Amino acid sequence: MGEQPTFADLNRRADIDAQLRPRSLDQFVGQERVRNNLSIAIEATKKRGETLDHVLLSGLPGLGKTTLAHVIAQELGVEVRITSGPALERTGDLVGMLSTLKRGDILFIDEVHRLPRVLEEYLYSAMEDYAIDLVLDQGPAARSVRLTLERFTLIGATTREGLLSGPFRSRFGLLEKLDLYPHADLVRIVERSAALLDSRIDAAALELVASRARGTPRVANRLLRRLRDLALVRGRDVIDSPVAREAFAHLAIDDRGLEETDRRILRCLERLGGGPTGLKTVAAAVGEEEDTLESVYEPYLLSLGFLERTPRGRKITPAGLGHLGIKSDGANARFP
Repeated sequence: MGEQPTFADLNRRADIDAQLRPRSLDQFVGQERVRNNLSIAIEATKKRGETLDHVLLSGLPGLGKTTLAHVIAQELGVEVRITSGPALERTGDLVGMLSTLKRGDILFIDEVHRLPRVLEEYLYSAMEDYAIDLVLDQGPAARSVRLTLERFTLIGATTREGLLSGPFRSRFGLLEKLDLYPHADLVRIVERSAALLDSRIDAAALELVASRARGTPRVANRLLRRLRDLALVRGRDVIDSPVAREAFAHLAIDDRGLEETDRRILRCLERLGGGPTGLKTVAAAVGEEEDTLESVYEPYLLSLGFLERTPRGRKITPAGLGHLGIKSDGANARFP
């Protein structure tokens, strides 16, 4: 077994992530519609001297929801408190965080769709009335006490917007969905990250990283760090095309950005006659959780047109078969 990462290792990774994170909307690459909407809301908020409306950011993992929360706080000049839905288990956890917020501060809840329903209901009055009604004691001695809060902004991030209840979702004033990034934006992101990491990367390697980044900045930055490691080990001053291709071969990432699990999903469907196949069957065949398949792997396969979701299950498309090197002529005969 390999050695477990030390606290120093984890701190170094956190430092690198913080170094690459944009600090203003001007530095944030891509998502033009979202940036414009947030910029208008932030400027109007500052001119009125008010607090920003509550914000709901939805989209796949790694598209920049947490980064945008930090950027919004930086633009407004306020503090941001960060937590996640699964981390908030008791009423006291939520009340403790809300009661320490100063006027205009931001409470960022990642994976907000996983917030316990009882805590979600507490947030209804906190978001609308900036107050929470607490029940003290039990039985005949029970009494309700209203705790007044400073006006704050709740930013919720979710990868599963459909799991949010209607009453909760309706309390957000700004609802923004982040999409996969186009190739050109990913090239700019990798180029900026390489400069911040003091690494030289040529145009060919930039294109290779962007084409394999699955439309996701987090993936692009992760790949850049692996190329940077390999270039250092190989004694290369510049991350070039040979270094990039060698790194992708080690990582088992093909020219469309598919990893081994992606290919196992496609091969599973092909072996089962192309589908439709139920999600449980696919998850068991590839050894992944159903939620992981739905939120991490399937969206990119769908965006490439390699996979279809139908009421009866998942199907591999002719394009998906072609990527595996299989003819889609009905007989599924392999290419010679």
